[in-house]
Parts: sequence; structure tokens; C-alpha cells
Amino acid sequence: MFSTSVRLVCIASLLCGLSGVSLTAHAADKSPVKAAAQAAAGAVKVDNAWIRATVKGQSGTGGFMSLTASQPLTLVGFSTAVAAESELHEMAMDGNVMRMHAVPSLPLPAGQTVELRPGMDGHHLMLMGLKQPLKEGDEVALTLKLRTADGKTLTQEIKVPVKSGSMTMAPAGSGASGAQTGGMKHNHMHHGPMHEAH
Repeated sequence: MFSTSVRLVCIASLLCGLSGVSLTAHAADKSPVKAAAQAAAGAVKVDNAWIRATVKGQSGTGGFMSLTASQPLTLVGFSTAVAAESELHEMAMDGNVMRMHAVPSLPLPAGQTVELRPGMDGHHLMLMGLKQPLKEGDEVALTLKLRTADGKTLTQEIKVPVKSGSMTMAPAGSGASGAQTGGMKHNHMHHGPMHEAH
């Protein structure tokens, strides 16, 4: 009987010991994840960010900003709760017609500023299927989706003010570069792999 009791005590002690090791391992496993998430928060410096205010009946609008990555990164998309669809878009000439189309990603070289700007030749964020009108003075939360050089995925939360301005003109006082005069707007944009800007 004594021998059996000793064996039971030893087994119980062993199980408790293993449980303690397991819990310690899990706690240790979480630390690098938390550290990586904190590092992602400052992976990209965001300047001159703004989203174009909408007018009545408008279902889509554009977002603009300057991005400077602290390491080689690729912008692979973004998301926001205010829009049903969120895409990275490029404006480019197709023959004699200016068209807007979605692109899967945009490289962000380390230390180089990449402009998402209003204009006839460049990239911008496109918010489609807006769930509410966006008026000047509002603030929109965006999540930038980034990929590192070794394939890891990072996200960065930012808040972007809503301002008045056309597709080709930055709002007064925004400091955005590449602004041009003109009247091309995001009014009545149609979703698709390649479509003409109106």
C-alpha cells in the first residue's frame, strides 16, 4: 500500500510539473507576438493623410497620404469599417483615356517617401460602398496592411481626417504634394478591374 501511495504522489507531482512547464512555455510564446505587434505600430510614418469628403449620393471616395517605411515593406491593402470595399488604386493613361484600376500592392522602400496623392498619375486608397456620408471634420479609422521583406504580415492602425477636395486637388493647407488643378472626382465611380474615371 505504501508503495502504491508513493507512486501516486510521484505521478501527481510529475503531472503538475509538466503543467507548469507547459504554462511557462505558452507565456513565453506570447511575448514575441506582442513585441512584433508593438513594432508594427511604428513601421510606417504617415504624413499629410486625408480622405475626400463626399457629396449627396456618392458611394465611393479616395484617401491620400505620404508613407515612409522604416524598413523595406509592401503595402498590400487596407481596411475600414466605413466602407464595404477597400482597394489600392492607380490612375494611369490607357491610350488616350485616363483610367483607374485596382493594384494588388505598392512597394515602400526603406527611408523613401511614397506619395498616395490626388492627380492624373499616381496611387490612392479607394473606399467603395460607403456606409455613411463622410463630411469635412470627420475622422476615419483605417488599418494599413503591410508585408515585410521576409513575408511577414503587419498591420498599422491610423486615423485620417476627412477634408474637402477634388480628385486632382489637395485641400487647402493639407501640405500634400503633387496637387494639380482640375475637376476629376470620385463621384459615381464603378467597381471593376479596369474602369474609366468620371
